[in-house]
Amino acid sequence: MEHLINPQVKEIQISGIRKISNLVSTIPGALTLTIGQPDFPTPRHIIEAGQRALEQNKTVYTPNPGLLELREAASQFVLHKYGQQYRAADEIIVTVGASEAVDITLRTILTPGAEVILPAPIYPGYEPLIRLAGGVPVYVDTRENGLKLTADLLEPHLTDKTRCVILCYPSNPTGQVLSEQELADLARLLEDKDLFVLSDEIYSELVYEDQHRSIATIGKLREKTIVINGLSKSHAMTGWRIGFTFAPAYLTQHMVKVHQYNVTCASSVSQYAALEALTNGIDDALPMREAYVSRRDYVYERLKSMGFELDKPNGAFYLFPSIARFGLSSQEFAMRLLQEEHVAVVPGDAFTAYGEGYMRISYAYSQEVLEQALDRVERFVSKLV
Repeated sequence: MEHLINPQVKEIQISGIRKISNLVSTIPGALTLTIGQPDFPTPRHIIEAGQRALEQNKTVYTPNPGLLELREAASQFVLHKYGQQYRAADEIIVTVGASEAVDITLRTILTPGAEVILPAPIYPGYEPLIRLAGGVPVYVDTRENGLKLTADLLEPHLTDKTRCVILCYPSNPTGQVLSEQELADLARLLEDKDLFVLSDEIYSELVYEDQHRSIATIGKLREKTIVINGLSKSHAMTGWRIGFTFAPAYLTQHMVKVHQYNVTCASSVSQYAALEALTNGIDDALPMREAYVSRRDYVYERLKSMGFELDKPNGAFYLFPSIARFGLSSQEFAMRLLQEEHVAVVPGDAFTAYGEGYMRISYAYSQEVLEQALDRVERFVSKLV
């Protein structure tokens, strides 16, 4: 009966990130630097808010787009933090994590054959959703451009079929952030084009030397941009599964239909916890961000001292060093490192073919783990040169 399965689904591959993460469990004593999950616990006051919701039996359906008070809190949060202005009533949807937010966005705006432009290397979760919605992914190679999608790099790829441009900054896997000038140049290029911008800003609270800026706040871009955000990275709430879409009302009214028939609503208990996060926990990310800066600097300096070539990232919690000088493919490098020194990293080709020749390291781990793992990495690469 397998021949009856949707061919688009059959072609989807399990994420390369998960593949190597799953291997770690089979190797005693292995250290992993693979998963993009904060190693901090969810702040206690947020957990207690979730517990209160359970005790008060707030376990029924909420409105499809989410609790109004939560959408109001989200509206105030992005206004206070980033100057983004969205109405709670008809421009915000509470989703089951940022992943569902991306899914309902693409299913709303794409038609068969529509092209979606993505910077590469890039997180692998977008392409399957584009294809399942009937779209065609078009990758732009950013490797010779500081791992950034800029206007001059984007323009040659725009066609009459372009329906959407995906911006995901701070970036997974590179940690790169677009400057204000780079965003302004992109906005100028796109403002009069008949296309949408999907701006995935899930790492917005983890920008280090600068302040996060969204392309949706520039010129005419608000009316064609869908901003994706959530609490997984900012508030260490990966398992609570709360994301958001911020988009003009004319778009949101259609996106909420897809959301309604997909999941009905996000978990009610998680929504009450999220309300606490966005009000009393508005600055919960700050101590985590300080820790990530320290870890980033440590890992960056260690890798540079080992001879890796890499750009210093300004956001998220990843580094994406080149492994070209070691003469191994990204898969060979990652598998040998795991087998010989019991350290797991993500091979660069997990982030499309344009990631070949790199590896991704997550520094969302304790200082002790980072030190031990990098000692092992140093021992490994010393045998390669």
